[in-house]
Amino acid sequence: GAVGIGGAVGSALAENGVSVAVVDMDPVAAEKKAAALVELSAGSTALVCDVTQPEQVLQMTEDVVRRFGRIDILVNCAGSMFGGKTTLTVSPEEWDATFALCLRSHYLCARAVLPHMIERGWGRIVNISSDAGRLPVRLTSPAYAAAKAGVIGFTKHLALEVARQGITVNATVPGTTFTPRTQRTFALYPERLREREARNPMGRLAVPEEQAGIVVFLASDEARYITGAVIEVTGGLLMT
Repeated sequence: GAVGIGGAVGSALAENGVSVAVVDMDPVAAEKKAAALVELSAGSTALVCDVTQPEQVLQMTEDVVRRFGRIDILVNCAGSMFGGKTTLTVSPEEWDATFALCLRSHYLCARAVLPHMIERGWGRIVNISSDAGRLPVRLTSPAYAAAKAGVIGFTKHLALEVARQGITVNATVPGTTFTPRTQRTFALYPERLREREARNPMGRLAVPEEQAGIVVFLASDEARYITGAVIEVTGGLLMT
C-alpha cells in the first residue's frame, strides 16, 4: 500500500536498506510513494494491481522479480471495510468484497511469491490483521471482523506449511490507527473516536509509524526463529 500502515511499512523497510515494490490500486499514490522511497533505499518501484484478481497478482509478482531479481519479503496489508454495518445490513456483495480484499488477497499474494521463496530457501511473510479480528468493534462490520480473524488462521496454517523451508509467516494485529481512511471515518463519527481513546490503556490511538517497526523486525533475519506468531500492537487494548 502507498498510504496508511502500508506506506509507513514501506518507508521503514526502505530505511533499513530494503528495495521496496509499492503495490496499490491508485497509480498516482503508488508512484508518489515509490519516488519518495528512492531517496531511502537502493531502489523502489510502483506497481498498480488489484490484489483480489489472481492474474494481476501473478503479473505483479513477475514484474517484481524482473525488477529486483528476487522476492525476499511479502507484507500483506490490503484492507477496507463497509463501516457501521451489521449482519442484517451488510449485503452479500459487500461481504464477498470484504473477504476478497481483506483475506483472499493475502492468499493470492502468498501463493504467488512462495515458489520464489521456496527456491531460495528464505522468505518472510507478514500479514496485517486487525484488533477487530480479536475483539468486536463498532464502526467495522461482521464481514471485516470475520475476514481479519481469518487472516490469523491463515497465517498460522501457512507458517506450519513452510516452517522447514526457511520461510517464516507471522501476523500483526494493529489497534485503531490514524490513517487517511480512519480519519475520514472519525470525522463523520467523532464520538466513536472519543470512545476508542477512552477504552485504550494508553489513552490514544496509534500512528502508522508505530505499526511499522514490528513488521521490519519480523521481516529481518533476527526473527528467523519466530513463525506463526500473532503480535498485537494495540496500546494494550487486548491485554486481558
